[in-house]
Amino acid sequence: MSQRLTIHYNQEPCYDIVFSQDFGTLAMELGKLNLAKRRVCVITDSTVGPLYAQEILECLDGKCQKAVVYCFPAGEQSKTLDTVRDAYTFLIKEEFDRKDLLIALGGGVVGDLTGFTAATYLRGVDFVQIPTTLLAQADSSIGGKTGVDFDGYKNMVGAFYMPKLVYMNVSVLKTLEERQFFSGFAEIMKHGLIKDSAFYEWLLDNLYEICDRSPDVLEEMVVRSSSVKKMVVEKDPTEKGDRALLNFGHTIGHAIEKAKNFELYHGECVALGCVAAAYISWKHELLSMEEYYEIRDMFVPFHLPISIDSINPEEIVRLTRSDKKMEAGTIKFVLLKKVGKAVIDRTVTEEDILNAVREIYFSEEDSAE
Repeated sequence: MSQRLTIHYNQEPCYDIVFSQDFGTLAMELGKLNLAKRRVCVITDSTVGPLYAQEILECLDGKCQKAVVYCFPAGEQSKTLDTVRDAYTFLIKEEFDRKDLLIALGGGVVGDLTGFTAATYLRGVDFVQIPTTLLAQADSSIGGKTGVDFDGYKNMVGAFYMPKLVYMNVSVLKTLEERQFFSGFAEIMKHGLIKDSAFYEWLLDNLYEICDRSPDVLEEMVVRSSSVKKMVVEKDPTEKGDRALLNFGHTIGHAIEKAKNFELYHGECVALGCVAAAYISWKHELLSMEEYYEIRDMFVPFHLPISIDSINPEEIVRLTRSDKKMEAGTIKFVLLKKVGKAVIDRTVTEEDILNAVREIYFSEEDSAE
């Protein structure tokens, strides 16, 4: 039986998140969007499309005027304005107009890119999120953030644009390769760290079931994680205040991601960024040393990195200067006062960041000692 959360925007119901262990109720949920006279384009990538696109088309059979699939090469390298341009061309040739609908079927790249395409094609068409990675289910499919990378700078072009529905089938997480699954877990761990200490403890208590991908545990995990994000985005839908707390670990994480030319997964970089941010929290006397080390070490059993080699710490600091969270030359850095309590701090210096990156930097000299 499906579970459901309703996301509010300006205190009005905006869209539902439906949680399920299959696609059994998707046709019914899509039917609520009055598709009879509308065209639908499923936008997906070369990894997810072969797995699930046909099943989504079957859910649309008889529900809409026409259903087509646009598929682009999988990977962060496709998250560009060039891919959006190709999607525009496809939609124009298929005669899509303002009343039609896009469906994002895939991970965070697909969701962000489809959302941005929907926000900008004919000044805005409706879209639906069907996230198929843990990263997308835990984070990027909720809250209306859309966008693409620009010249290697992550999410530099984008818009806030709300979907009409988010449908999460947790059974698709079974098909994720292990590294990608745990990459998504970093965002879930982040939600516990910034807002919900009881959820953080629950994650640790259910370590083995999560690693075994028990369907019932995964569903509860995604529902509870989504509830944290719901709480934050409803309070601050366009990131004027508290929503910035969701960026815990991301300032340094995004810099590492770019420095490594996207060789590491986003969640792996977020985990490293969370460790670095917890270190700064300790040095700013918000966390005790024991709390810092406990937070750091809790990423390890979930197969997430807590140190990194082959980087230049000074380059990481330089890259943080292009972070979207800069305001008048100062970064709104997110620190922890304790597990479950994050704060925005504007006193973090470049020296603080450099020392934190050095803390997680594992050099060849270290390994030789």
